Amino acid sequence: MNFQNERTITENGTCKSPVDIDLFLHYSLIPSVLIILALSFLERRINKTHFDDKIQLLDRRFGFVIPLDLLGTFNNRWTFGFAFGAIANKVMSLFSEEYLPVAVPSWARALGLLVGAIEVGLSYYPIFACLSTNSKIIGSLTGFLYTLTWFIVTMIYITSCPHGQVLGRFENVIFYWPSILCLAFLMGRFVHIFIKFIRILMGADLQNEETCFLPVHQAEHVKRLLRKPVQVQKSWFERKIYNWDPCFKFPSRMIGTTVLSLFCLYIFIILEYSVFATLTQLLDMCEEQMVQMAPDVTWEGYNQTVASFKEFSETFVGVWFFTTFFASAVTVSYIFHILVCYRKHMRRLWIGEKGFLPIKYHKPSSSKCVAAIARYSGWQVAYILWGYLILHIVQCLFGMAFAYAVVFPIKHGQAIIFLKGLGISILTIAIVIVLMALQDLLASRFFLQKKISPEDKKKPLALNNRKAFHNFNYFFFFYNVILGLGACLFRLLCSLILGSWLIARIDRTILQRGYESADMGYNTWIGMIYVDHYHTNPVLVSFCNILLTMSAEKRLKESPAYYTFSNTAGPPTSVKARTRWLLYYTLLKNPRLIIQRKLKEMDDVDLRNTATQSRLVQASVMEAEIRNNQERPIDDLLHQ
Repeated sequence: MNFQNERTITENGTCKSPVDIDLFLHYSLIPSVLIILALSFLERRINKTHFDDKIQLLDRRFGFVIPLDLLGTFNNRWTFGFAFGAIANKVMSLFSEEYLPVAVPSWARALGLLVGAIEVGLSYYPIFACLSTNSKIIGSLTGFLYTLTWFIVTMIYITSCPHGQVLGRFENVIFYWPSILCLAFLMGRFVHIFIKFIRILMGADLQNEETCFLPVHQAEHVKRLLRKPVQVQKSWFERKIYNWDPCFKFPSRMIGTTVLSLFCLYIFIILEYSVFATLTQLLDMCEEQMVQMAPDVTWEGYNQTVASFKEFSETFVGVWFFTTFFASAVTVSYIFHILVCYRKHMRRLWIGEKGFLPIKYHKPSSSKCVAAIARYSGWQVAYILWGYLILHIVQCLFGMAFAYAVVFPIKHGQAIIFLKGLGISILTIAIVIVLMALQDLLASRFFLQKKISPEDKKKPLALNNRKAFHNFNYFFFFYNVILGLGACLFRLLCSLILGSWLIARIDRTILQRGYESADMGYNTWIGMIYVDHYHTNPVLVSFCNILLTMSAEKRLKESPAYYTFSNTAGPPTSVKARTRWLLYYTLLKNPRLIIQRKLKEMDDVDLRNTATQSRLVQASVMEAEIRNNQERPIDDLLHQ
């Protein structure tokens, strides 16, 4: 194809690309389905079905293909993160309803969006499936070819039409470079997987077991719990910002959501800039028309209006640019802070601490938790984008208010008037604060009884000088009515600022206590961390791993091959004797358990009471001996 003949690239003109990237997405479903069927044929089901008995050639083929285990995958986390980053442009297209099927009625719009989302997910399904399949050689080869195809098509689309009508020069390069970067990384990753497993087949390398039931970091976490804690001197960064823990890893879902949120936020800021550029062009056009109409207008204040409008336009542009960087920095910090909160919440749940959760969420619904784990990633991206937009708008409003209230009076030579008003405001607020502090001081000095003990830090909540207190309460009642009005407005202002500031934080609710169930984002977060807590708790996983290991050893010992090739020497150990020895050792270390042991059935009540008393005496004697040994000096023990 001769791209130079087909392209008509001009800065302000139109461009016709030799490939339609949206049409290619529709046609990519054909190879996508074929790749999924091929990978499904390579997957073997655990259990046989009636259909397998009829067709012996299948041999339990055509199993389920898993694109990504969003629950407990700790391997290849950044690989899956870049796979999520490759679909960032398509995710943003879903927000604009670009893949909504044609001629969909209004009442079926939600179903049409579902169809479009499934189409986008199916087109990128092979990339995730080839990374997750157990057939690494075929999966890596197929994934490389499929990713390479998307890379070539995207590069052709960008190079043939780099400019656009929204941002102008290099618009498509600005929009698609994150996707190109992620696709290039995935191609390199597929090549690495292919070479690695070829070396394993040739015997040049050993295969590491990546699908271990108990991950290494969780095993290290359990070992650390069994050891005595060691105090380590932490740096300022570790104490104030983030303390890296080698025994904790974020699952692939959290890493992928973080990467996708960053790329989508970048694209969203670019789109917002395009809207802002259009708005500034409209303001400039209005200003030019007002200037052209100035000679024909006889109104004396018209020139002042034109100057005020020009001043407003310049101020708006400056405030928007400043708040763009500030809102972007805050939102990016939220994306990483959510990871910190995830680790903090998971650690609290691991030790059984649920005090940071509302009481109604201490026992959440299992079905809602499972649904929440599926909703989390998509909702997190949406909350980040909407949170940035709302935060940016509110910051722009406060910035314009600050400019008109502070900057313009000083700029126009009205500094004295501004300082006078500022001084009156500060004095009024100071008087209000002093009066509120006075009420607290009077309540502490005159209307509370003295400390019960000199060691107490605070006075008890017991009234003193009741008659004076009633007069104090009566006269301050009228003033507190006026003060309450200001406090109510201050409460509203704080709610507005905090609500807009924390709208992107899905890990905490912005509603009042008792209304948390209305915050669907917070409900999704709670359900997600509960699912992770029940399925990836290191202690629980370690316990299950021990049970599986013991079960496998037991089956191995019971197999005839084990007795045939076993070379163990020495007398066999009796199971009953081993159990008694373990019981003796446990009771020796925990004498109080002797009292809790079950007594033999006795008809005589006196004999039963006598046996209970003897056990109590025996436990007390053993406990006293253990306590004496622990309290004896070390030198006495060494001399023995």
